[in-house]
Amino acid sequence: MAGGPARLLALALGCLAAAVAALAEQQQELRFKPAPAPTPVRLFTESELARYSGQEEGQPIYMAVKGVVFDVTSGKEFYGKGAPYNALVGKDSTRGVAKMSLDPEDLTHDTTGLTEEELKSLDDIFNDVYKAKYPIVGYTSQRILNEDGSPNQNFKPEDQPHFSIRDEF
Repeated sequence: MAGGPARLLALALGCLAAAVAALAEQQQELRFKPAPAPTPVRLFTESELARYSGQEEGQPIYMAVKGVVFDVTSGKEFYGKGAPYNALVGKDSTRGVAKMSLDPEDLTHDTTGLTEEELKSLDDIFNDVYKAKYPIVGYTSQRILNEDGSPNQNFKPEDQPHFSIRDEF
């Protein structure tokens, strides 16, 4: 059969070209698929945050550190009902995290009187554990509002230590 090998080679090259074109089209589709929409951040009052204490099955578990509310549901073996760190959730536990304490008196946002070592520990845990591992879902009202409920004009998220708009909004 005349031209047999050449014809076979042309057919193989044609199939290869079609496969490469299909693969390129598939990669193009994957490359330009929109990312899933992030969950919007919100403002939490103490009573709203308390609803996410891990006591209700199927409900997310939230915890605040330095006024930033994290969704710690993926760590429910640590933070869920009956778990070792459940006392930290449903509230801003900044002081407890800084002191590595589960004492009810330490489960507050108040950092008054913390030592330099405790403040450094707080920053390290905030950045290396919470910000690195858990999604941010909002802020506590204490972080951005004055005690009378008016906006804190001095609060600027970008002024907070280690703030990144890309990470937090």
